[in-house]
Amino acid sequence: MAEDGRACYVYGVVTDDRTDEAVKDLPAVGDPEAPVTLVRHRGQAAVVSEVPVGKPLGTPEDLRTHAKVLDSLAEQGPPVLPFRFGTVVRDTAAVTDELLAEGHDDFARGLDRLRGRSQLTVRARYEQDAVLREVVTEQPEARRLREELRGLPEEEGYEQRIQLGRLVLDTIEAKRSVDALELDRRLGPYALGSVSQEAASAEGLVNASFLVEDAKRQAFEEAAEELAELWHGRVRLRLLGPLAPYDFVADALLEGEEGEE
Repeated sequence: MAEDGRACYVYGVVTDDRTDEAVKDLPAVGDPEAPVTLVRHRGQAAVVSEVPVGKPLGTPEDLRTHAKVLDSLAEQGPPVLPFRFGTVVRDTAAVTDELLAEGHDDFARGLDRLRGRSQLTVRARYEQDAVLREVVTEQPEARRLREELRGLPEEEGYEQRIQLGRLVLDTIEAKRSVDALELDRRLGPYALGSVSQEAASAEGLVNASFLVEDAKRQAFEEAAEELAELWHGRVRLRLLGPLAPYDFVADALLEGEEGEE
């Protein structure tokens, strides 16, 4: 039971084969002194910690802590169903009676589907100078506009600068589409599924997440290393994982339901 003025923050659901030792040293959202614990029910366990009622959540540290707990669980091996940040219930009795009891069958399907699988995420960023050189090399119009602007003061050549900027952006966008497909072509065969997000910055290429079976993780990582070597000096690749399957948990639950029809 949560104490008066306290509630239960829920990180996710795991199988009941987790030990209490597996979570005891993990950080907690909203209250660094609160222990992370397991609330068990019928072969499953909710990962929780107490938070002060009414305390606003959502600081960068809160978000990092939420992810750290879930990713630490993912690294341990058994499956984890990550919950959205900010899931809070009244107390441990509500965790058992309202969350685990009511969601038991859905959670069981999702956990079973994600067993032996984890999320690996690849963040790809262009080396800006390298990709700009490619644009100038490949686009005669870019070379022409650059020559026209060479030596002009900043207050002159406004139209040419606009044209050059648009041409560069359009060319990089086309490259982004081609390179994102190439990344998926090389890494996709080692995964059960993938989800891509558009880059949020001008130098961004793509953020791509892959659901990978444990037996294929080494092959996936080797393929990522080969691609990083191929693109060295042009694209920076960063491989993250194993992570909790944030991008695949909804599909795991949905596909479980469809499988019963």
